[in-house]
Amino acid sequence: MTRPDALSSRQEATLAAIRDWIVETGESPSVRQIGERVGLSTTSSVAYQLGRLEARRLISRTGHRWRSCRLIT
Repeated sequence: MTRPDALSSRQEATLAAIRDWIVETGESPSVRQIGERVGLSTTSSVAYQLGRLEARRLISRTGHRWRSCRLIT
């Protein structure tokens, strides 16, 4: 059984993909770029994972675009 506050493996992979992309390029990745790195084929599945991370206050975004997301430390 998992702890209620534990991240799922998809959430961990999504968070790592965002972190790595920002380190490599200096900007946030697009939803498609995150999907390619994590292995999710649809943008809606990536957006769902991003929404879950945002709800947990691990990432935030300015405006409505995911490209503007940033990590919360």
